[in-house]
Amino acid sequence: MALLSRLIVGLVSIAIFHLAHGQTVSAPCPLAVKTVQIEGGVISYLQGGKGAPVLLLHGLFGQKEQWMEMGCALANQGFNVIAPDLPGYGQSAPYPVTIYPLETQVNILHRFMHQVSGESFHVAGNSMGGAISALYANQYPQEIKTLAFIGAPLGVIAWSDQVRESIFQGVNPFIPINLEQFDLEMRLLFSRPPSVNEEIKAQLTQEYRENNRHYQQVWDIVNFYGNSLNRLPKQTLRTFIVWGKDDGIFSIAGLPTLKKKYPNSQSYPLGNAGHLIMLEETSKIVRIYSQFLSKSN
Repeated sequence: MALLSRLIVGLVSIAIFHLAHGQTVSAPCPLAVKTVQIEGGVISYLQGGKGAPVLLLHGLFGQKEQWMEMGCALANQGFNVIAPDLPGYGQSAPYPVTIYPLETQVNILHRFMHQVSGESFHVAGNSMGGAISALYANQYPQEIKTLAFIGAPLGVIAWSDQVRESIFQGVNPFIPINLEQFDLEMRLLFSRPPSVNEEIKAQLTQEYRENNRHYQQVWDIVNFYGNSLNRLPKQTLRTFIVWGKDDGIFSIAGLPTLKKKYPNSQSYPLGNAGHLIMLEETSKIVRIYSQFLSKSN
C-alpha cells in the first residue's frame, strides 16, 4: 500500500528538521528518483554517484527520503548510493500485506539489487532497515562487502520502557492518531524533536486514522522480529555501528550485545542523538562512515 500523502508530509517534516538544525547540502546532489518492476510491483528508489555501491535501508513506516542528505554526501564522496522505498512503503507499490515479513523483504531486495547493481555492495540500515540488512548479510554473505547499523537496529534489545509504557496505555507511538500521540512519537525518535507545523501534524494523523488497519497489520508482522538479530550466528563481517545515546526506541544498553554478535566491528555511541540518527547527526556520521567505507574498499 503506497501512502503518498504521508510521504509528502513526511518530506516536509524532514525539511523543517534540517532547517531547524542548520543542516544543508553543500554540493549539488547527484541522487535521482528511479523505478524498477519487481514481483508484481514497482520499487521506487534514489540512486546516484559512481564507485562502490552502498545500499541504504529505512526503518518501519519510513521512506527513502530520510537518507537524502546522507546519501547526497556519500554520492559526492565517490560512492554509488542506492536508497529504496522498501516494498510496500513510500512509493514502492502495489504490494500485498504478505510482503512485510522481513525474510520476504530480503528476497525482494536480492532481486532488486541484481537488477540495479549486479555486483557486491555495502549495506546499511536504520532500525527495521538494520535488521533487514543483517538478515540479508546472513543469507547472501557473498554479496555483502560491509554491514552498517546507522542507529539502533530492530532485533537486539526489547522496545524501550517509554515505548512499552505507551503501548500498555493503549497507544502505539508508531501509529499516532492525534496530535498528542504525534508529539510523543517525535520525542521518541529524536533527541531534539523537529518543530512540525500543526497542519502537517493533522495530515499525518489523519492518514494514520484512515489507514489504521493497514498500519496495525504491518506493525503486528514486524513486531515478531524483536529478537531476530540475536538468533543469527556470530558474524565475522566487517561492521560499522553508530547508536544514539538518547534513543527513545531502543536503549543504548543494547549496544554491548550487538558488538558481541559482530566482533569485527567499529562502534560509535553518539551523544545528543536519538533513533533517526542519520537526520540528527548527518555530517558526523557521513565523516566516520565514509572513512570506514574507504578503508574497506
